[in-house]
Amino acid sequence: MNPKNRIAKACDDRPFEGLIITNTEPLSSLSSRSACPRCGKSRMYFCYVCFIPVPALEGKIPYCKLPIKVDIIKHKGEINGKSTAAHAAVLAPRDVTVYTYPDIPDYPTDGKVVLLFPGAEAKSVRDLFNQQQNQPSYSEIMLSQLPVGYNVGTLMKKIVTRKDNHEIYHVQELPINHVVIIDSTWNQCRGIYADKRIQKLPTIVLQNRPSQFWRHQKGSPRWYLSTIESLHQLVLELHLCAWGRSENYKFHLTDYYPVHNPDQNHPQCDPYVGQYDNLLFFFVFMYSKLHQLYKHEDLLAYKRPMS
Repeated sequence: MNPKNRIAKACDDRPFEGLIITNTEPLSSLSSRSACPRCGKSRMYFCYVCFIPVPALEGKIPYCKLPIKVDIIKHKGEINGKSTAAHAAVLAPRDVTVYTYPDIPDYPTDGKVVLLFPGAEAKSVRDLFNQQQNQPSYSEIMLSQLPVGYNVGTLMKKIVTRKDNHEIYHVQELPINHVVIIDSTWNQCRGIYADKRIQKLPTIVLQNRPSQFWRHQKGSPRWYLSTIESLHQLVLELHLCAWGRSENYKFHLTDYYPVHNPDQNHPQCDPYVGQYDNLLFFFVFMYSKLHQLYKHEDLLAYKRPMS
């Protein structure tokens, strides 16, 4: 970790404090692997091919209902057991589908399906709501004012404070209903992005969040999130922009977002109280288990630069 970056240091001290996550005791109580009831392979916790929990955990893990459909496109060279894509498929089985490239759908271009991918044309999540109201986008207003060194080929390097960052849109429905996420290393990702079925989709980018993923990717900064972190951040931003957060929900990544006022007449609003935090159920458990064996500052993944 770059010791000069106070944001990363603050996040690393208590990275998951405030998240509403189901008790992981059922995971801790498992002492041995067991056969996947579908493919028969020996697994611990869940099968990362069939995307189902092991029999001992049946009925003991939380399931998440997401506000949008999610397609995760895996590179064929990505090692199944090392990817967090399976976390999403196991915990949100009704909303998440995993494909192995090049076996992917042909997506409609109706603006309701977006690709999570950084780039010069990528919009922020808040821009999706601004477009509905014909308001200027992040890129139109802020691109020329970004600090020296901004790279449009990566995630945004800072959260830019704007007046409308404190706005709740109080929408009846979200501006998108489907997101595509590429699950691969950065080098593999570029090859998938070159596919015409993918390139035609509008792209969105997330606000910055230091990754807590323990898998080191040489040459990538801490802003590059694992697949499950990216999905959690995306649905978090969508929900907060649409309906705000409860005054009782306090997680450091939501500090920039407004609290929903229950006295206002917005019956469609369902403020955020941790509805999607269980997406990190396996992630937080594995993070804690790893940190019982190794010191955080000794792991290469957390020594990556912030830019």
